[in-house]
Amino acid sequence: MAVERLNFLNVPIDVVPEEDLDSVILDLLSKDKPQHIMLVSLWDVLRARHRGEFRLMVEKAALVLPISRSLVRGARFLKKTPPVRHYPFTLVITVLGILERYNKSLYVFGAHNRSLLQAERNLRSTFPRLSLVGRFPGYYHRNMEKKILTAITKANPSLTIVGNGIPAGQKWIHRNRNRLHNGLFIWNGDVIDIFSERKRRISEKTFERGLEYFPLILKNPLRIFRVVQYLWYRVLLLYYRLFRGPA
Repeated sequence: MAVERLNFLNVPIDVVPEEDLDSVILDLLSKDKPQHIMLVSLWDVLRARHRGEFRLMVEKAALVLPISRSLVRGARFLKKTPPVRHYPFTLVITVLGILERYNKSLYVFGAHNRSLLQAERNLRSTFPRLSLVGRFPGYYHRNMEKKILTAITKANPSLTIVGNGIPAGQKWIHRNRNRLHNGLFIWNGDVIDIFSERKRRISEKTFERGLEYFPLILKNPLRIFRVVQYLWYRVLLLYYRLFRGPA
């Protein structure tokens, strides 16, 4: 499998070239346990430096793929192999295309019911040879959890997309890894609503420029205070460059 795992600020990050995604995905599907594909931002990496459930989740993930431009620049500054930065929506589309070519299956879990139904219709239209074996909306009562896990496991999809409205968000995958089937699991809070056309995705041009965080600041101005975390990140990079070396 063409994957290089970096130790970046004591957090694992994977280098997966886009041209190798096909073989990487097929290799993960051959594994005998759930394969959690994580998309991590700069803030996720800083969070994963601390002990706790989030760090353990990152360490146990099958793939840890960076989505922040600053992570690529940071790896280059530390003289490591620059990881490939993945645009979340494009990555999901690419994975779905790979699965369709090999006649694999999909389960969609999350979002409000109307959004989920529309997303299902659009997915069937876009990927007609991909078998959509089930769906379940988010925002459900906690006593439904066992039935949902049973339904997903029985459906045995190649990929389960987990969206918003799921208790604990991405941690749901990690917490239930011992009760889930073999297959791929990707969490993204927006992707189902984007498929249903109820939410606009950030343009690829904005993403390529590394400006995807600015629309989030407009929605929640308090996010501007994350500049303190960013400054701390720069300090960490300098420390690792001067005292820790490239290893």
